[in-house]
Amino acid sequence: MPKKKLVMVLASASPRRKKLLKKIVKKFKIVTSQVKETKIKANTPLGFAVKAALAKAEDVAKKQKDALVVGADTIVVLGNKILGKPKTKKEAVAMLKSLAGKTHQVITGIAVVDTETGEKATDYEITKVKMKKVTDQNILDYVASGKPMDKAGAYGIQEIEQSFGINIKGDYDNVVGLPVKKLKSLIQYVKVNK
Repeated sequence: MPKKKLVMVLASASPRRKKLLKKIVKKFKIVTSQVKETKIKANTPLGFAVKAALAKAEDVAKKQKDALVVGADTIVVLGNKILGKPKTKKEAVAMLKSLAGKTHQVITGIAVVDTETGEKATDYEITKVKMKKVTDQNILDYVASGKPMDKAGAYGIQEIEQSFGINIKGDYDNVVGLPVKKLKSLIQYVKVNK
């Protein structure tokens, strides 16, 4: 009997992740996870990102049959502090001011759950990002656009790369929200271990 073809499911509503996943997977569906990130506890920022990614994938996997569910969680880390999505414009301004002129890390935890076998695998990517010292007016103008409000660390790399003088060491796609090379390997790993 031929093996059933698994449906690929992205456990995220992020338009940036959707676009990035299309680089390696032609067809997939999107099912948003109901996981509350505030309830996830971990000892390190890296541990948090991986736990959150797995929690999102597992949450969506419960309602899927014959699927490979991909979960991801991207965080911005300055020192040892996680900068999540800003709740207010004032918070977005404070985050961007704290990042200006410094190097921070963007960490994405990724998880794949095979609902047919129960196989789970996780991985992560870390990219170092240096932002030049920008003017308060630059920050205020960007925040006024409303664009930083749905992004960890209050910025989208693709929106500020030139104006904020961004320098990256590592995977660019990771900073956008999904390390596709690493994810491709993780998907292959889960498929091989069926």
